[in-house]
Amino acid sequence: MRIASFNINGIKARLPRLLEWLEETRPAVACLQEIKTQDEGFPAAEFEKIGYHAVWHGQKGFNGVAVLADGTTPQVVQQGLPGDPTDEHARYLEVDVFDTRIINIYLPNGNPQPGPKFDYKLAWMERLRARMQAIKAEEVPAVVLGDYNVIPTDRDVWAPAAMADDALMQPESRDAYMRLLADGWTDAIATHNPGGGVWTFWDYQAGAWQRDHGFRIDHVLLSPELADRLKACGVDKEYRGREKASDHAPVWIELHKPN
Repeated sequence: MRIASFNINGIKARLPRLLEWLEETRPAVACLQEIKTQDEGFPAAEFEKIGYHAVWHGQKGFNGVAVLADGTTPQVVQQGLPGDPTDEHARYLEVDVFDTRIINIYLPNGNPQPGPKFDYKLAWMERLRARMQAIKAEEVPAVVLGDYNVIPTDRDVWAPAAMADDALMQPESRDAYMRLLADGWTDAIATHNPGGGVWTFWDYQAGAWQRDHGFRIDHVLLSPELADRLKACGVDKEYRGREKASDHAPVWIELHKPN
């Protein structure tokens, strides 16, 4: 079973590229971030034409997450990250599908830092950790994937000095991410690429794509129940180079069937 994540950077603007990717790679589950549309504007019918059923949590103009499943409709467990009733950002969608708990996240960017946006990012990560601990305690096969907006190590960026002042690389951001791993979650891409050098994002500016000046901020974390079933993982890098592409490339894992 292939489970994928794709920050699409505007679902309406990228719809042809998204449909193309879905039909060419055919993941069983596809988690989308930054759909940038209100709920009523989500193009569910376009996905149904090619056999995918969707649930989504939208917001006008920015944010927004969705989960697509091949041939079945995901069952929503939690919409919106618990822990702050005043937080109205559409950044979290948790579903059950194919006997797996899928948690799709679009973690706050946090720039500029220091400041309230960075404080919000760190508080959001604390809330995420609490929710992930609760899910892990259920001992269900679970995957938490999406745009984490964290560059975990210097091996995950083309030039550490270039991003040194960015919220994505601050010690507090990295520490919060590492605490998730210390709780028993497995970073799939890092596990299969211990030397680093794998990018998932290339900025539109300064020829970043052409120079391969990228970094890794899209992650797939597996619960112990799924970590043992990890068969393969990767980044669909070529889709970043297509016309009118997102600035992210899709990331994916493949799982063995349970014993």
